[in-house]
Parts: sequence; C-alpha cells; structure tokens
Amino acid sequence: MSEIIKIENLKELIVEIRGQSVLLDSDVAQIYGVETMDINQAVTNNPDKFPQGYILKLLKPEKNELAENFHRFDKLKHSTVNPKAFTEKGLYMLATILKSPQAIQAAISIIETFSKHAGRFLRGNGLAVRV
Repeated sequence: MSEIIKIENLKELIVEIRGQSVLLDSDVAQIYGVETMDINQAVTNNPDKFPQGYILKLLKPEKNELAENFHRFDKLKHSTVNPKAFTEKGLYMLATILKSPQAIQAAISIIETFSKHAGRFLRGNGLAVRV
C-alpha cells in the first residue's frame, strides 16, 4: 500500500443500519484494495468466523434507501444482489482472513476509526445516517 488510510476518510464511509455503525462490502473492498466479490468470497469460505451480528445482509428497502441517500451507492439501484454490511466485529474478523499489507493497514485504520468515533456515530450528530 502506498499510503496510510486516513481515519477522516474512513469515518465518511460509515453508515448506520439497524442501529449499528457499519461499512458496506463495496467500501470494505475499496479500502482493502480488492474486489467486492473477494470480500464476499472470504465470508463464504469462512462462515464460522462470522456469527450472527458480525455481518448484516441488507434488505431490499435498506439497499434502496442507501441508493437514494448516497451518490456513492448509485450502482445499487440496478443491482439484483443486496449488499452485506460489516459491523465492527465483522471487520475485525475479516482482518484475520485478508493478509496483504494493504489489508493489514486498512484493518488498523478501521479499528482506530471505530474505537475513536463509535460514540459519535451512535449519538447521531450527523456522522451517520440511520437506515
């Protein structure tokens, strides 16, 4: 990885779904420098590492609301697949699977972002959008 991922950039990617601060699989893939299908394949290949509460499988209305509220999710409007959303625990577990230098640095940045800003997201001060 050529540069360290900035915490300020990560916090803009976090959304709130079902009362939890999460990152969507497409954003996680971009952060880790892989394709979304690689993230989802890692989950499929390691189901025991992702118990309930580690990943949220978005429902169609949730997907549609994200596409309406965030331009970066415009491609979801035409997707037949509902995205996955990784909770903080899911992101930690994903970090144990993806081993590239970029993935390791991204995991550290994600952990720092969630630990430093978790209270702000849950208080709803405009840093997250409730879906």
